[in-house]
Amino acid sequence: MSRGTSGSSAASRAESYSPQRRTALLLSGTGAAGIYHAGVLRALHEAGVKIDVVAARGIGIVGALFMAVDGAPRLWDVKGFWRVPAVTRLYPWSPVLRVLAWAALAAVGLVVVPIAAAALGLVVFPIDFVLSLTGLVSARALIDWYLGVLQRAFAPGALPTWLPRLAVLVLGGAAAAALLGRWTGAGQRTLRGPFWWRLVPAPLDTEPAAAHCWSAIWDLLRGAAPLKQPPPDELGRRYVERLTDNLGQPGYRELVMAVHDVDAGRDLVFAVVGEARRRELVRRPTTKEAEVRRAEVVDVSGVDRGQFADAVEACLAIPGVTDARLTEFAPEGFWRGERHRLCDRPAAVSRLMDELALLEVEQVILVTATAELPGPHALAVPRLDGRGRLGEYLQSSEAAAVRDAAKAGMRAGLKVFTIRPAHNPLGPFDFAGAFDNRSDRRQPLVELMNRGYEDGYNQFVEPVVGASGERVG
Repeated sequence: MSRGTSGSSAASRAESYSPQRRTALLLSGTGAAGIYHAGVLRALHEAGVKIDVVAARGIGIVGALFMAVDGAPRLWDVKGFWRVPAVTRLYPWSPVLRVLAWAALAAVGLVVVPIAAAALGLVVFPIDFVLSLTGLVSARALIDWYLGVLQRAFAPGALPTWLPRLAVLVLGGAAAAALLGRWTGAGQRTLRGPFWWRLVPAPLDTEPAAAHCWSAIWDLLRGAAPLKQPPPDELGRRYVERLTDNLGQPGYRELVMAVHDVDAGRDLVFAVVGEARRRELVRRPTTKEAEVRRAEVVDVSGVDRGQFADAVEACLAIPGVTDARLTEFAPEGFWRGERHRLCDRPAAVSRLMDELALLEVEQVILVTATAELPGPHALAVPRLDGRGRLGEYLQSSEAAAVRDAAKAGMRAGLKVFTIRPAHNPLGPFDFAGAFDNRSDRRQPLVELMNRGYEDGYNQFVEPVVGASGERVG
């Protein structure tokens, strides 16, 4: 769906939309896409669009968490989740990579010291020549000082001896610190392969994103009470309790999220739904289909409540870019207490479409921050920076996954309304903004949020909700 929608196509979409039907909001994206989600949610919130179920994958879990417990304004407020300076520090380079990079820079600096000492002559000799032209006899003292410095610096017991030792010590200390950090943070799973492969980390770190998410959720749950923030596991349990106790109340919505189980090779669905749908969420009869459901669907409002925090952090774990989240299943569950690695998967948005159809959803509002390429002569300039290169493939995968999910939803009989930007120069990891080649300027994060707000109105509220409301009236 684009801004330039004809009146006839807008009317046909309005005919297929009804506020009385069970409606789901599906948020899909990675990294900075959550900022666009916040703008769209603001438009839907102000327009009073009825949402019964919130589904998410990737960074969409942030908007879904707030939307499910009537806390959506905390996303776009002045001091909300996406407005604070901590957002610019989400998904930084891995600490191990930073230590190794600084060590390499220090080692290179040590090697450059002799070259710098020799290059100093490029300054000293011209100065001596100028002073000699002026007839100053003291100019010779400058040359004598420089030659003395070189003689002492390159003496057998000086730089030639100490610089190699210092370089080895710096690199060896950095490698030891990196190895120790990877060894202690590797988790409880047994790993295969030579131990030195522990030095090769995932490029980016999810810890700041997870910490910021839980801090914002705690501020929402505790209100004005000056209480200490509990650990993520306990905070996840409190969140589920708040949601399950208030389902059916205004502002509270069912929550569904999807992650990928690297060890089982399956997409797992974690859900908090109403009591009337809990029995159908995981079918109990001992049929093969029921066994598959038990392996892939987790009702976190029951005995698996402790896994809610792991599922949230798994949504924030990006495949191939960050470390996966290690979770331990309940001993009485299907996986019998096994520890599995979980992460996001862009194509899991199609799985969410299937689950929404099983939850009796009739309409889906699909929100993504990836722009649809209109055709020829619209290519973007490839990125050279590391974070930009990592984000380009994720954006491309997201665009294909959203396209497939919309088709799958329509084949399942769902009415799918897609909200996406016509152009988005920000990659998944451009939390400090990015340069837009098409407009020849730098675009900040707040502009992407404003674009989401405009697209929410221009692509859904006005042409779909407004038109259907006029006919109902």
